[in-house]
Amino acid sequence: MEQVLDRFLRYSKVYTTSDPISESFPSTGRQLVFADQLAKELHDIGLAEIICDQFGYVTATLPSNQNKKVPVVGLISHMDTSPDFSGEKVNPQLVKNYQGQKIILDTELNVVLSPDDFPELLKYVGQDLITTDGKTLLGADDKAGIAEIITAMDFLIRHPEIKHGKIRICFTPDEEVGRGTQHFDVQKFGADFAYTMDGGEIGELECENFNAAGAKITVKGRSVHPGSAKNTMINSMLVANQVIQALPTDQRPEHTEGNEGFFHLTSFEGDVSLTKIEYIIRDHDLAKFEAKKNLMKEICGLINLRYGQGTVSLEMHDQYYNMKEKLEPVKYIVDLAEQAMKDVGVTPIIKAIRGGTDGAQLSWKGLPCPNIFAGGHNFHGPYEFVPVLSLQKAVEVIVRIAELVAKQ
Repeated sequence: MEQVLDRFLRYSKVYTTSDPISESFPSTGRQLVFADQLAKELHDIGLAEIICDQFGYVTATLPSNQNKKVPVVGLISHMDTSPDFSGEKVNPQLVKNYQGQKIILDTELNVVLSPDDFPELLKYVGQDLITTDGKTLLGADDKAGIAEIITAMDFLIRHPEIKHGKIRICFTPDEEVGRGTQHFDVQKFGADFAYTMDGGEIGELECENFNAAGAKITVKGRSVHPGSAKNTMINSMLVANQVIQALPTDQRPEHTEGNEGFFHLTSFEGDVSLTKIEYIIRDHDLAKFEAKKNLMKEICGLINLRYGQGTVSLEMHDQYYNMKEKLEPVKYIVDLAEQAMKDVGVTPIIKAIRGGTDGAQLSWKGLPCPNIFAGGHNFHGPYEFVPVLSLQKAVEVIVRIAELVAKQ
């Protein structure tokens, strides 16, 4: 527990926020700095074949200690933190022996982590928690996963009596901006299957995620003097609002849960003459996903009929797909993770991700890759926290997976 805690506290302080606007890869140079630090640490604990390439991918190998051939397992986490909230000057706080009280994160800003707002806190009464100081996110997404993987590898190196096959690890950049696997070479990585350590609360095991698309809509208006605007002006902002209102209001993120998909307005910028809006479109069900995209096209088409062709232009592209289709034929790798959790005293919570991970894209690239808990809650904001015991249990799950694979 002390090792994984120490690693996470160190990693969380490293500024690695990605940038969705940047056209470089990785999107920020600070991720390369962290990649170099991790590569050195992997060398220090004794891993082999350590590479930090020009794209910022850090890969390494724990060689097999078996005299028989067993499947090669991959373990993957991402180095960047979300640009949705500040990840600079992270100052993690350790709350010892939490007893269900409100936690004052920042007195001046009145940022309070309370079980009234976050009842899941009460699951961890009696445990130590790591929180933010109320000014930044924490970065457990996904530096908890990195700390867990490295600690597990360190443990296996120091305990050669534990039998395991070859294990490949990779730390990726830019997952938070959807580019984490852009330059990931599945064949070179050389694993038969892998797990991303990138889930939420303890026990989460995710083998299903959203199908995802992004849409950019540009509305061209006609700006004239408002005093003589009758039957002449076309206010692009109001036309853009017609697009928004035409989409079903009950299919917005704030009204959906479970396997329900949504249209999420992420950006609105404009004036009378030109407005640009952006959406993300999500659904677990492929048929419903395609229907959502078609609805977006139909609405834009109808508005062009009303105001003239070219008033509204739509750019839409798929981002990733549901990993379920690729994991069902190899369900035994999900069963392996489930058994490993049970063996170390963790109750599996098998669920669909209301989002996506590197694992979704890797599964479609040919590397089946379910998602295992890293232990954190309330990612991407100042209320983020992670129980220390969850970090430890994730390490134990990794070690147990290695043992179970070696027995095959």
